[in-house]
Formats: sequence, structure tokens, C-alpha cells
Amino acid sequence: MSLPLPLPHGIGRPATGALTLRGWTTLEQLTEVTERELLALHGVGPKAVRVLRETMAEHGLSFAPDRR
Repeated sequence: MSLPLPLPHGIGRPATGALTLRGWTTLEQLTEVTERELLALHGVGPKAVRVLRETMAEHGLSFAPDRR
């Protein structure tokens, strides 16, 4: 069993705070969330989503598909 992957520091403090308030503290938890949902959070912008997407991809993870 592997250890949970923490949120990367490169997303910035506002984004980290916004995600933590939602209870999302690991990359694995973000596989259940869409990019659209993240961008709707105050403090999470395109740069944070890009860094998260790239870091998740490095570990074989991705965001949930858009549920439109």
C-alpha cells in the first residue's frame, strides 16, 4: 500500500486553503472532483489546476470527468 500523495506546494496558499476547507488534502481525493468544480472555488485558479493536473498525471491520476 502506498502513502497518500499530499497536495503540491506549487499550487499556492490560497488554493491549498480552499481545498483543505473542503477536506481535500491528497491528490487521490481529487480524482473524484472535476476541474470545473475546482475552478469554482475561491482561491483556486487556472495555475493551481494546471499544477494539480500535471502532478496527478505524474502519479497516474486524473480529475473526474466533467459531469455536465
